[in-house]
Amino acid sequence: MGNRVVITGSQGLIGKEITCFLEKNGYDIIKCSRSLGHDLTDEEFVKVWFKNNKADHLINLFAMNEHIDKDNENVSTLFNVSLDSFDQYMKTNVTSLFSVCREYARNNPKGNIINFSSIYGLKSPDPRIYKNGKHKHAGYSVSKASVIQLTKYLAAHLAPDIRVNCVIPGGVENNQSNEFMEKYSTKSPSQRMMKVGELNGLVRFLCSDDSSYCTGSEFVVDGGYTIW
Repeated sequence: MGNRVVITGSQGLIGKEITCFLEKNGYDIIKCSRSLGHDLTDEEFVKVWFKNNKADHLINLFAMNEHIDKDNENVSTLFNVSLDSFDQYMKTNVTSLFSVCREYARNNPKGNIINFSSIYGLKSPDPRIYKNGKHKHAGYSVSKASVIQLTKYLAAHLAPDIRVNCVIPGGVENNQSNEFMEKYSTKSPSQRMMKVGELNGLVRFLCSDDSSYCTGSEFVVDGGYTIW
């Protein structure tokens, strides 16, 4: 396949790392991020943008991922989650992802899509590891589970011309408190959180011809977190 890659969520922690890594390995990167003025929740914007930005690969890292509202200590508890906020997670992480994948496929007769989910799409976050009982928003987990199923649906309907796979990462070190990192690590057979660069090799594999027979697959990278 070719080496032109669209990366949505390119300015996030993982997005920046993968962008830098692929650029160093000779890939031509097209960055797409809300911080760069790209609104992937706007269907008309998505249609125009993908018509004008064709690529061999699409890596979807954009997502809504906030679990603590600084202005409301209770917002992340189960009984204080608003239905509007739940809907926003689904709109951003599922509906907009579907729109992005569809427009990519509409404008690229052959290609490769890599979606990113989360281990919290496979199992519930453990509220015991979050301070004061706070935990990931329910909408985050439900939407990330939907990403896995959407990947399978797309893989079935876009084959054989476009491959679609899903990367499911565990928790990534990102200036969390020592208390949180210790609690998380005790739940992992690897006894630590992931380093951000530990996803690079898998992404390069999925962008290469070595993965030409992989589609509709889930690639869990979690240090064994989900085996217990």
